[in-house]
Amino acid sequence: MQKNRRIHASWTALLAMLWTGACLGQQTSATDSSQVFSARAPATISEASDAKFQLRYSTIISAIFEDSKGRFWFGSQQEGVALFDGSAFTYYTVSDGLSGNQIRTIQEDQAGVMWFGTGNGVTSFDGNTFEIRNGRAQQGLAFTSGNTWQSKAGDLWFPGDNARGKGVDGQGVYRYDGRSLSYLTFPLPPGVDDQQPYLVTSIAKGQNKKVWFGTYPAVFGYDGKSFTIINKESEGIGSAGEPFYVRSVFEDSKGRLWIGNNGLGVLLYDGQAVSNFTEQHRLSIREKGPSESLGRVFSIAEDSAGNIWFGTSDNGAWRFDGESLTNFTMADGLTSQMVWSIYRDKRGALWLGMGDGSVLRFNGESFDRVY
Repeated sequence: MQKNRRIHASWTALLAMLWTGACLGQQTSATDSSQVFSARAPATISEASDAKFQLRYSTIISAIFEDSKGRFWFGSQQEGVALFDGSAFTYYTVSDGLSGNQIRTIQEDQAGVMWFGTGNGVTSFDGNTFEIRNGRAQQGLAFTSGNTWQSKAGDLWFPGDNARGKGVDGQGVYRYDGRSLSYLTFPLPPGVDDQQPYLVTSIAKGQNKKVWFGTYPAVFGYDGKSFTIINKESEGIGSAGEPFYVRSVFEDSKGRLWIGNNGLGVLLYDGQAVSNFTEQHRLSIREKGPSESLGRVFSIAEDSAGNIWFGTSDNGAWRFDGESLTNFTMADGLTSQMVWSIYRDKRGALWLGMGDGSVLRFNGESFDRVY
């Protein structure tokens, strides 16, 4: 295992600022009133002069997506979304029709329409026009023991509203089924109020059409009939006073659920029980300190070889090959210690979205800056 390198960086204050009121944002109904914008042609950057370094973002790359045409989309934390078509970048912001400049998710539906989950709602883009999805989504489709709602492969999922004090807002998810958006609420424990929001931080599709929803205090898994709920109370994870602060969820090709926590590290659910993967490998913040631990995990992915990758807020990227862990830091080509997003493209290449606005790609041994 590669020796860990000590990097002195503290992102705690920055993370708290970025995520205050900025969790995965408001989602609304496609069947209600909408606002349509013509897609203008923003300025582009030519490929002629070092184009691979010319993505003009300076804030976190929060989402990466390759569409059906082989084009790459890059979402930023504060600056909108950029499209690279192979020769030039095109930039889109709220002035072009996006509902918000904070991009949380990028998806494509079966008709080739792009969807952006922002910090201020959902926007779709058909290549010509942007459409902001306004209005309240359907209520009454709450997740309960008597309600079945089977997921389909082509469904798009978005977090609920990011506002407190509005009943179920923020306590559930929206699903776009190719026709409209519908809202489903989580089966929350008794006593939950608006001051204890179950805001969604991550969504992952699993095997057998199961969908996992990561929220700050719990993980919800829905199979179309019933829920699996993972939290501190159900699993006895962590010590008293230690928050269960989920930032990412991912089900791998073996059906194991990996949970990235901001503080507890990586938790692993095998279908029966949850174990603390980070503590098992003696990489907790308590033992190693923030700059050498696997304690603040914000993104998780699997590469084409079956290795599991973890992106952290203050200690680069980690790769687990099934036996040992390897830590990749700035000495291995990273431009920042903060790895916010990890994405595997259609050819199996692994991409990282970094905290400084750059985009990297793994070359098999280290990382190269692509944009």
